[in-house]
Amino acid sequence: MTEKRPYQETHPWINFQLDLRERDYTLWFQLGEVQAKCEQVAGALLLPEDGERLHHVYLAKGALATTAIEGNTLSEEDALGLVRGELELPPSKEYLGQEIRNIVKACNKIPEGILSGDLAKLTVDRIMDLNTMVLHDLPLKDEVSPGLIRVHDVGVGRYRGPPHQDCEHLLKRLCSWLNVESFLPNAELRIASGVLKSIVAHLYLAWIHPFGDGNGRTARLVEFQLLLLSGVPTAAAHLLSTHYNMTRREYYRQLDLASKSGGDVIPFIQYALQGLRDGLNEQLQTIRAQQFHVFWINHVHNLFRQKEGSTDLRRRQLIIDLTEETEPVPIVRLRYISPRTAEAYAGKTDNTIRRDDNALEKMELIRRSDEGVEINRERMSAFLSPVIASEETKESS
Repeated sequence: MTEKRPYQETHPWINFQLDLRERDYTLWFQLGEVQAKCEQVAGALLLPEDGERLHHVYLAKGALATTAIEGNTLSEEDALGLVRGELELPPSKEYLGQEIRNIVKACNKIPEGILSGDLAKLTVDRIMDLNTMVLHDLPLKDEVSPGLIRVHDVGVGRYRGPPHQDCEHLLKRLCSWLNVESFLPNAELRIASGVLKSIVAHLYLAWIHPFGDGNGRTARLVEFQLLLLSGVPTAAAHLLSTHYNMTRREYYRQLDLASKSGGDVIPFIQYALQGLRDGLNEQLQTIRAQQFHVFWINHVHNLFRQKEGSTDLRRRQLIIDLTEETEPVPIVRLRYISPRTAEAYAGKTDNTIRRDDNALEKMELIRRSDEGVEINRERMSAFLSPVIASEETKESS
């Protein structure tokens, strides 16, 4: 008979089991929707400069979120400046910047390791390497050694980690469990399975708490690595950390409930999936807004392709400048929406702008309402469902 290890008495919920056979159907809907939307993000076409900008934005959001959960107080603007190498911090805040730079560096190195084949599976050494990156050049307590499994007992809040002598054993078991093929039933479900695996890995590492410091950040980097390995696009792989940070109180409550429920990880998985789904919806809206702008400007130029007169050039300029407005513009303010439009209408009467307005409406480029004039976005929605179109009209009214 195998002798029981200390953690089996103190932490019986760390049992490396995941039974999904009789779970609520909404879990499967969430996983399917997350996979579909990850595939949409991965296949989205963007101008190179837009893609690079969004990559920096989501990297900054994710790196900040990963550290903010642990108390980093820098702003999102600060984090973006660090990602771009444009921010210098005073000495009193340098450690906060170093925390974020460490996460940014790790997030940038993970895709390289995946492409080279070095990170095909999760290993104990890899988890230790990530902790080394997390704690690089940070002020630490004497008992903390970056990348080394702790040799003392630790806790966070009311939670006490398993006995330190069990940590290496638990990490080995976790890696063996996550690397088995049962977590990847078939290639078609690769993303859904990977998302499930990454969330479970995060939760178990939070439970095991194998290091003297940086456990939460290390867990979220492991989660990020497993997401990328499953085919989740880089921008979307930052969304879970952002969700945990935005709902920090619920994040800690769900971690606490998972251990108190005897190891039932499903509520935490559903909490994480809901946040990932919402984040993907917002991300897709951002991507579609970028795509709309490109297609709309192309559409406008096509309509004015054979129109080179001064009146046509003025009208084209007006509709292009109106594209930047997010709310309807009263007709009396149309001539002032940009410096170049104001210059084009200098010396012109109100009748001129009304004629231009009528001409653009006949071209189906604008629509008018009691609030004012706006571009006719529906012209670009070729396959919009009537139900969704009706709901969007209600929301905007």
